[in-house]
Amino acid sequence: MAIKVTMPRLSDTMTEGTVATWLKKVGDKISEGDILAEIETDKATMEFESFNEGTLLHIGIQAGETAPVDSLLAIIGKEGEDISALLAGGDAPAAEAPKADAPAAEAKTETAAPAKAAAELPKGVVVVTMPRLSDTMTEGTVATWLKKVGDTVAEGDILAEIETDKATMEFESFNAGTLLYIGIQEGNTAPVDSLLAIIGPAGTDISGIADNYAAGGAASAPAAEETKAAPAAEKAQEAAVADNSNGGRILASPLAKKIASDKGIQLNQVKGSGENGRIVKSDIENFTPSAQAQTTASAPAAKEEASAPAAAKIFVPAGEVYTEEIKNSQMRKIIAKRLAESLFTAPHYNLVIEVSMDEAMGARATINTVPDTKVSFNDMVIKACALALKKHPKINSQWKEDAIIINHHVNIGVAVAVEDGLVVPVLKFTDAMSLSQIGAAVRDLAGRAKNKKLGPQEMEGSTFTVSNLGMFGITEFNSIINQPNSAILSVGAIVEKPVVKNGQIVVGNTMMLSLACDHRTIDGATGAQFLQTLKQYIESPVTMLA
Repeated sequence: MAIKVTMPRLSDTMTEGTVATWLKKVGDKISEGDILAEIETDKATMEFESFNEGTLLHIGIQAGETAPVDSLLAIIGKEGEDISALLAGGDAPAAEAPKADAPAAEAKTETAAPAKAAAELPKGVVVVTMPRLSDTMTEGTVATWLKKVGDTVAEGDILAEIETDKATMEFESFNAGTLLYIGIQEGNTAPVDSLLAIIGPAGTDISGIADNYAAGGAASAPAAEETKAAPAAEKAQEAAVADNSNGGRILASPLAKKIASDKGIQLNQVKGSGENGRIVKSDIENFTPSAQAQTTASAPAAKEEASAPAAAKIFVPAGEVYTEEIKNSQMRKIIAKRLAESLFTAPHYNLVIEVSMDEAMGARATINTVPDTKVSFNDMVIKACALALKKHPKINSQWKEDAIIINHHVNIGVAVAVEDGLVVPVLKFTDAMSLSQIGAAVRDLAGRAKNKKLGPQEMEGSTFTVSNLGMFGITEFNSIINQPNSAILSVGAIVEKPVVKNGQIVVGNTMMLSLACDHRTIDGATGAQFLQTLKQYIESPVTMLA
């Protein structure tokens, strides 16, 4: 399905952008991470990466043209795909702009005092606020400061790593000067537009500015904590560099990543010459195998030194109370918020059915004999759900205060466990996909989800969700509905046990399915009928091919 790409908000004050240069033309193949264009903001000209793969079907803003944030920038999809419907609504960005800027509008009253303070700023002093780095972001957490108070900051330097509700992103400085003040310490969370930092000429007195922001309700730390921020930021900077050499998170520019990918160079083998060990374009272009060998040779010694202190473990005597506090990540906070809202607002009930898997096991074994084909039982369940939803559209619905929305398209979300929690990538138009296409898509989405490479649009638009814990040996469980969906299917493990067939006790394979429904939209009989249809498809897989 074609995807609309809109003019991004690349700085905290950006309201419109100018396309300086297009690096792709209509008809070009696009890979995730490719640089689509260079966009000129109110502060700098920045490279804009694609978060999608496909063919560039349309360019909405020509080079040299200026348009508001959220205007139609481009459309990416399959070659030859009809995009007339998108173009019909895509040339009216003004209608979409208010939605994207909603958080800023809501924060208007809160930022009135800071705005007043900004008008009285000393010459050369710039107030940096918590940026809105995604369309759904309302607050952010400072994961790491890469600069400390007193450091010289150049335009383009990475100030900090900020954790949004979707990813951890590098935040560049659009200003040059000295970092005079840090308003949000590492690990702390604050709303969008809160005081993040102050940059200006060295020695400038900025105490009044910070006080005005604090009085105006923006989240800022007391001036007395400035000195405490220095050692923390210093350690964070050392950690960032250490990560670059010890196989952790690697700091690299988007262009450097692209060139490295094209040349088949592993970024962890390249020594960065940029700020804080950041890998830039010239590092990739000048990389030689000898440098690789040298890095590889020194790695064991460095690893030995790094692991030496970690080998010593603290002895905890029996009976001693021992606790550990782990800061909640932004993802964990969002999971807690949304699932609590779902459970406490939607009246849940669960329907459970047992399904025979003997036919499905035989069908899967046959399908997987086809070269380059790999289909899992979960893929078969997803396909069966898609077909059953077409027959029972009331399951494929969502609740609104004044109406029930029935979705006649089927977009199935697949719950994927990641290190920090849970994400739900979405298979668009699942009912039109074959089993092998579903299998390939799920493997791709799940792999990129675990590497934090999913784009926000790949986790939006689901109409139904499937959660599978069968691979962990869980035979039966109940899930919380992923709103705005009206239902979620919980899939258990396949169990070999005695079953009755034709009046005889024989060994069979069964699986438990549990459907959690929102009673506001789905009555018990409707949910039961859906499960009966789902059971028929799974127990007789050949019917899914009809």
